[in-house]
Amino acid sequence: MVEPFNAATWLVDRRVAAGDGDRLAVICDDQRYTYRELADEIARTAAALRGLGLRPEERVAMAMLDSVRYVAVFLGALRIGAVPVPMNPLLPGRDLAVITADARATVAVVSEAVAGCIGDLCSGAPEVATVIVTGDIPPDAGNGHARVLSWDEFGAGAEGADGAHYPTWDESPGFWLCTSGSTGQPKLAAHRHVDIRVTCETYARSVLGITPEDRCYSVGPMFHAYGLGNSLSFPFSVGASTILEPARPPTPTRVAELVTAHRPTLFFCIPTFYAALNSSDLADDTFASVRLAASAAEPLPAETFERFRERFGVTVLDGIGSTEMLHVYLSNSLADLRPGTSGKPVAGYEIRIVDDNGRDQPPGEPGQLLVKGRSMTTGYWCRSETNRATFEGPWMRTGDLYDVDADGYHTYLGRVDDMLRVGGEWVSPAEVEATLIEHPTVLEAAVVGEHDTDGVLRPVAYVTPVDGDLVAADDMTRDLTAFCRERLAGYKRPRRYEFVDDLPKTATGKIQRFKLRS
Repeated sequence: MVEPFNAATWLVDRRVAAGDGDRLAVICDDQRYTYRELADEIARTAAALRGLGLRPEERVAMAMLDSVRYVAVFLGALRIGAVPVPMNPLLPGRDLAVITADARATVAVVSEAVAGCIGDLCSGAPEVATVIVTGDIPPDAGNGHARVLSWDEFGAGAEGADGAHYPTWDESPGFWLCTSGSTGQPKLAAHRHVDIRVTCETYARSVLGITPEDRCYSVGPMFHAYGLGNSLSFPFSVGASTILEPARPPTPTRVAELVTAHRPTLFFCIPTFYAALNSSDLADDTFASVRLAASAAEPLPAETFERFRERFGVTVLDGIGSTEMLHVYLSNSLADLRPGTSGKPVAGYEIRIVDDNGRDQPPGEPGQLLVKGRSMTTGYWCRSETNRATFEGPWMRTGDLYDVDADGYHTYLGRVDDMLRVGGEWVSPAEVEATLIEHPTVLEAAVVGEHDTDGVLRPVAYVTPVDGDLVAADDMTRDLTAFCRERLAGYKRPRRYEFVDDLPKTATGKIQRFKLRS
C-alpha cells in the first residue's frame, strides 16, 4: 500500500500543523498572508475548482502573473489531484491557445491584467469550458465558446463544495511545465507530486541552506521551474517568507525598490539581469540584506560575478538546472566556489559527460552532459520520439556540452546545436561570449555561426553595448577585434560584429540563438 503524499498539503498545511500558522508566508504589493491565511485561501480555491466539476488529473491552464492567487490556483489544483499547467502570461493569446490545447485543459485561469488574451485562447483551445479571471472581467476580454467567470463568481462556487485534499501519493501526476522554448516550440514536461519535495531536500537544503528566517525574492517568474522553486516550494518547505512581484518585465529600479522595502535574504536572478544590475545606477548598498544570491538559465560569466560581488558585496552561486529536472542540479556553493563554472553536482544528483557513442569522457575532454536524479520529469506529453531521444533509463540527455576539470568543476561550452566547427576545430560560443563580456563596453553578447562567401563557417558576434550607443559601431569593432586577438585563438575570434539594442530571449532569460542564426 502506498503512503499518501500531496505536495500542497506538505508545503502549507504541514506548516500550520507544526505551529507556524501565524508566520508570514507571502508579501505581494500591499498584501500580507500568514501560513494559516494562505492555507485557507488554497482550500477555498480547491473547493471552487472542484465545484466547477474539475476531476483528478484533469488539467488547469494558468496564464497568471505572480500573485497570491497564482499560489492559490497552483496549490489548490494540486490539493484536489488536478494538474496545473503554468504558462507565460505575456504570450499572445494564440500562443497560449497552442499550449492549452496541447494540454487538453478544460479550465483556464487568467490574470485580470492580461485578460485580453481570452478570445484568442478560447478560439484555439476548443476543449476549454470555463475561463476564470483573477479580478473583474474586462470589457475587452471576449470569450468565444467558454463561460467566463470573475474571481468573485468563481469563489461563490466554493460554497458547499469540498476543499479537502485528494489522496495522492509520491508518483501521482502533479503539474506540467512548459520548456523555455530556447530552440523553438515549447514542450510540456510532466512532474509528480514528489518532485517538489526532492528539490527542496536537495538544492534548497544543501546549496542554499534555507531556514525559516529566510525571505526569498526571485526576479524569475513562477511559471518557470526556476522561479517556482525560488518563490513557492523552497520558502514554504521550511516556513520562510516569499516576496512576489506581479509586474512584468522587471527593471533594475523596481527590483531595487522591492529589495529595499522587503529586505530579502535570498535573491534569485539570471545572468542577463545581473549584467543589467551591474550597469545600473543603483546604490552600492541596495542588496545589503541579501546573504546569498543564485543564478541559473544561462552560464554566469566570471566577469559578471566579480563585478556584482565587488559592487554590491554579495556572492552569486551559479548553477544549471532545467524544466525537466525541475530545478538546479549542478551548482557552485559557498564552500566550493569557482566563478565561470557551473560547479559540482548537487547532493542527490549524478552527472556524466559522454562522447557521441555514450562513452564517459576523461577530465578536460568535452562531451554531452547527462544527469540523473529523482526530480526528473516522467516525460514530455505526447512527444514519443523526443522522449526516446532524451531519456535513457534513469539518465537524461540535457543537450548541453560541458567539460570537467581534474578538481570536479564543470564548465559550460554551449548547446549541442550551438557548437561551431571552424577550420576543423570546435568553437564554444560560451567561451567567446564570456571573453567579449570582459570588455567594459559590452553588456551582453551572443555568438553564432555564419557561412562566408566561400561557404566556410565563421563565428559572428551579436553585441549589446553597455551604454546603448550603436553609433560608434566601427570604433567598437576595432576595439573588440584587438581585445579578442589578445585572448582567443584565431579560429575562435568573431569575423563580424552586429551591434543590437537587445538580444532575443525567452521569458526566463535564455538567449534564443536560433533566431540570430535565421
